[in-house]
Amino acid sequence: MRLAHDHDRRPAPPVSGAVPFSAGTGAPGSPPPAGACDCHIHVYDGRYPAAAGARLLPPDASTADYRRWQRRIGTARAVLVTPSTYGADNRPMLDGLAALGEAARGVAVIDGTESDGELARLHQLGVRGVRLNLSLGVTGTADAIEPLARRIADLGWHLQLLMAPDLLTMLGAVLRRLPVPLVFDHFGRIAPAQAGQHPAHALLLGLLAEGRAWVKLSGGYLVSPRHSTDDPALTALARGYLAAAPERVLWGSDWPHATATAGQHPLPDDARQLDRLADWTEHDLARRQRVLVDNPCALYGFALPAPHPERSPT
Repeated sequence: MRLAHDHDRRPAPPVSGAVPFSAGTGAPGSPPPAGACDCHIHVYDGRYPAAAGARLLPPDASTADYRRWQRRIGTARAVLVTPSTYGADNRPMLDGLAALGEAARGVAVIDGTESDGELARLHQLGVRGVRLNLSLGVTGTADAIEPLARRIADLGWHLQLLMAPDLLTMLGAVLRRLPVPLVFDHFGRIAPAQAGQHPAHALLLGLLAEGRAWVKLSGGYLVSPRHSTDDPALTALARGYLAAAPERVLWGSDWPHATATAGQHPLPDDARQLDRLADWTEHDLARRQRVLVDNPCALYGFALPAPHPERSPT
């Protein structure tokens, strides 16, 4: 049985070097604080078959690969999300949870017919939410949103959503009456040019301000027309979310970047991705602490890291 806390220690300084599925070799210029969490990663394992119709078929990416990534980037915790590749087969994600231990949480894909016992088992293994991917997913439809929310409400889980802005706008009334928190990954799939223009952006900002939703500053290269997290246009979009509800914003790398290995954009430099968060938070250490540590603790049930007082001079 998983415990509600993990053992936090002062992380080792990030170590430069090449790591799988990440461009560049340098460590972040703005190292993350102790207990920092990467709130959106996937693992891929060829021992498990892809779901029929899956459009992303990346190479294997293991937790051993990811631990090397963590040593370079300097994060301590991770949230593993079952990717669209596997449909509702959560076994690769659960294997990853077992390998990473108490420093990880999971977001599963379910169809809603699972028994109470199966959902309780997933909770014990570290699952804290369910994802419905209406962009690339091969499991579930918009009609499943309310049944899934009712199914997971008693567990205290959240519903993580990914969909096109037009569909998000259409579902506004449904989303506001759900009995669970919502999490929108990849900037809510809002492109920088849609900020302040598309009604989906206003809806998302409203859900954040009302305390009904969270947003992940992940996959900036997916919503950027330049296909790069370095795109300056992402800054206003990210800061808008941070201004609306700083206590409900998360950061994720989207490692191992399956869309990049599929040739849809260049492989990102994850040290730069983390440094872009420093830009978006205006290099305010307290704001980065909130996004990387405090907010993941609140949503996923990690314990706040114990303070590490500096050793007194002798």
